[in-house]
Amino acid sequence: MKFRPCIDIHKGKVKQIVGSSLKSDFDNPVTNFETDLSPAHFARMYKNDGLFGGHVIMLGEGNQNAAIEALKEFPNGLQIGGGISVHNAKFFLDQGASHVIVTSCIFKEGRIYWENLEELVETIGKKRIVLDLSCVRIKDEYVIATDRWQRLTSVIISSETLQTLSSYCDEFLIHAAHVEGKRLGIDETLVGLLGNYSPIPVTYAGGIRSIEDLEAIKSLGKNRVDATIGSALDIFGGSLSYKLVVEWHKKQNQ
Repeated sequence: MKFRPCIDIHKGKVKQIVGSSLKSDFDNPVTNFETDLSPAHFARMYKNDGLFGGHVIMLGEGNQNAAIEALKEFPNGLQIGGGISVHNAKFFLDQGASHVIVTSCIFKEGRIYWENLEELVETIGKKRIVLDLSCVRIKDEYVIATDRWQRLTSVIISSETLQTLSSYCDEFLIHAAHVEGKRLGIDETLVGLLGNYSPIPVTYAGGIRSIEDLEAIKSLGKNRVDATIGSALDIFGGSLSYKLVVEWHKKQNQ
């Protein structure tokens, strides 16, 4: 199991926000943290700590230059998401991203656009693609949500869904949107589902607030589910020590 770091960029600045508060214009989201430190600063820190496979997320327009600076600071060490499409995926890979993270160009109007997914695979290859299957819990099911988690699709996260989509990508990234950014603890049922059924690497995000939560993900996910942490970390204004998390990560991957 690995800790995957993150760099969320909103209006050119590194922020930690409650993702479900993002509306169509990206203005005035609920913000847990904001800093004047550049995205490249965080990328350099992750590089120095040997943390590969983290993600840079561009939240809205006007973030491309800041994101590229981060990618160039840690070539092939970071993935990038936010408005990725068939038309710009290769560009971001050329800027130093190891993978592109895609959602909206694949999940639109409540369904999967298989033709777009197949074209993306043909263009850059499945080994450079991460599918964002971020979801909302509706009763006993996990429904993939798009458009800043404001719109539900008809696609349910299940063993069949994970198996089918794994043919088109190298990894999954899954935010539990209903707990993301709230520091209220993880969705244990979702982590268990991913540990049982994901045939490829998968990173879980949402509600992680302690080393105990990481241990729970390790156990429930059968040591097969990685984790990313945002606003709970002290580098983003929280109380969980980034240094302690890095030490924990290194112990798991000796």
